[in-house]
Amino acid sequence: MLPTENQVYIIIFSTLFLGGLMSTFVVAMVFIHRQRQSENRQKIDQMQAEFEKTILNVENEIQQETLSQIGRELHDNIGQLLSLAKLNLNSSKQEKHADGREYVNQVIREVRALSKTLNLDWVESITLDDFIYQQLQKIQATGFCQTSLESDHSFSELEKNQKLVLIRVIQECLNNALKHAEPDNIVIRIEKTSHSRRIEVSDDGKGFDTTQKSSGSGMYNLAKRMETIGGKFYLTSAVGKGTQINLELPL
Repeated sequence: MLPTENQVYIIIFSTLFLGGLMSTFVVAMVFIHRQRQSENRQKIDQMQAEFEKTILNVENEIQQETLSQIGRELHDNIGQLLSLAKLNLNSSKQEKHADGREYVNQVIREVRALSKTLNLDWVESITLDDFIYQQLQKIQATGFCQTSLESDHSFSELEKNQKLVLIRVIQECLNNALKHAEPDNIVIRIEKTSHSRRIEVSDDGKGFDTTQKSSGSGMYNLAKRMETIGGKFYLTSAVGKGTQINLELPL
């Protein structure tokens, strides 16, 4: 039985309607896909901008700390050496002149060493383990508390940006322990697990209640900095039971 004229019109209309509906659906999907691509690009650009800003801030902070250290060295160490050199060179005893010249040579060596720290080239020339060891030795030399480092050297291979951020985060963790915790011991452990590399900074100081909202943003900033290099920041503390901070980077 042949379809009637009305049925033909209905079939044609239905075909056109379904075709239009499919075209609209395809156009909508393309539009949504492009919109999502644009949003993802914006997110990536924003993340890149935040990353670059974080790295720049870290570099500036480390340079400022380096300059402060150089200032202390110039005042306390090199200033003293120059005074000793002057005293010996002005002495009427000839044997003192040789000591004076040796002090001058020592000053030259110290100044050359300091000049190398004016830029961040030292970051590439030092391992993270060596940096942490030097920081802990400085703390222990003050007599403030005992320190120790336990490491499996799993952070020996790092990109410069990762190392910069980790150096600054560890400095802040140690500074916070010295300013607030009053510990007898500070221990840093470095180890690799099945899925990550971890740095644990722990002290046996006063600790604090982590449920109490802090007036500062220090811990939040440290966590955000770890995020910029794909890492994580965990803090555990309790009043009277010290503080433990874990920094993790995925393998």
